[in-house]
Amino acid sequence: MTTQSTRWTLPNIMTLARLLSVPVFVAVFYLPYKWAGLAAAIIFVIAGITDALDGYLARRLGQTSRFGAFLDPVADKLIVAAALVMLVQQHSNIWLTLPSIVIISREITVSALREWMAEIGARSRVAVSGIGKIKTIMQIAAITGLLAKSPVITDTGDVLMTPFLWLTYGSLYVATALTLWSMLVYLRAAWPELWSVRR
Repeated sequence: MTTQSTRWTLPNIMTLARLLSVPVFVAVFYLPYKWAGLAAAIIFVIAGITDALDGYLARRLGQTSRFGAFLDPVADKLIVAAALVMLVQQHSNIWLTLPSIVIISREITVSALREWMAEIGARSRVAVSGIGKIKTIMQIAAITGLLAKSPVITDTGDVLMTPFLWLTYGSLYVATALTLWSMLVYLRAAWPELWSVRR
């Protein structure tokens, strides 16, 4: 059972701060100023840095806990989902909507899979993989770029595709491909348990 002292460690406080930053992040993005997108991008990057840092500190200081293991992915997924939803609304095209749906759907699927595997005592089989970490880096880079620079909307209501926008869209599609790949890795690792339930 997690005690009060182990719950309020520095890594857990950092994770909680990241979780509480989500409504601030959303509010900043919608401020009626030209710098709002860049400010939101900075908040998003700081959240990404603290994600890596709190995990490192938890391991280095021996302060890992069940509470932190639960809270960390929740904070990560909430800010990513919020960012993608806002960007879909801002860009309003299928080219951004499609990968966003895939990424959010994958996160829901993998979270459910991990929860189920934890219930049967086999969570270690679906621990974060190297592919998952690379996916996260690509995802943060793509979303940060999209947040930082607002799209130019043409008279027809379409997004003007600049070289920078092509680069950020491309990065998001690479992240989406890695997202699907890592999900398949997790499903493959969990398949023996899934197959035994099916039978």
